[in-house]
Amino acid sequence: MSDSNENTEIGFSGGTIGYEAHGNLYLNITNKCSANCYFCVRESSDGVYGYNLRLSREPDYDEIIRELEETDLSKYNEVVFTGLGEPTCRLEVVLAITRWLHERGVRVRLDTNGHAQLMYPETDVVSELKKAGLDAVSVSLNAESEEKYEEICKPSLKGAYGSMLQFTKEAIEAGLDTRMSVVGMPEIDIDKCEKIARDLGAGFRVR
Repeated sequence: MSDSNENTEIGFSGGTIGYEAHGNLYLNITNKCSANCYFCVRESSDGVYGYNLRLSREPDYDEIIRELEETDLSKYNEVVFTGLGEPTCRLEVVLAITRWLHERGVRVRLDTNGHAQLMYPETDVVSELKKAGLDAVSVSLNAESEEKYEEICKPSLKGAYGSMLQFTKEAIEAGLDTRMSVVGMPEIDIDKCEKIARDLGAGFRVR
């Protein structure tokens, strides 16, 4: 872990596990993803806010906990699973770290593409996240239709768009603080996307 100019970077031998921005601590636990969005930051950069988020290997649970134990978590609004990959590609790690953080009174958010139920069909993913102590979820909507979603996000899993919408609905029903987000690009109909989010009962953000 290193501190400079009041910014915190949590590192291990394989790269950067976490970084500080917007008053939050963001966790970067994988570079794997179930989509290949052409606008993704990893297509043009090694990271964000000056942090290199490329991992030469994924941190295990113990390595993440070891670094979190050395970090003053009380100074953050929340700890957020995000990074250059889809966090739920490592669902068990997300659940375990969420439990650890929840036990210490830390607010936890998951930034996700919402594909987890397709990746783990035998698991009630939203229920497990809720039981682990997750507080909030931000789901990447990114398109107003399945056709547009397939075109710009190129998901590796069939039925990803519908599953993402269902994931959002279940998150809301589970009582998670839920919002949907889109990237502000000309080819995306922002108004239609916002209506989808509002109709589901989610918040909405253009990023």
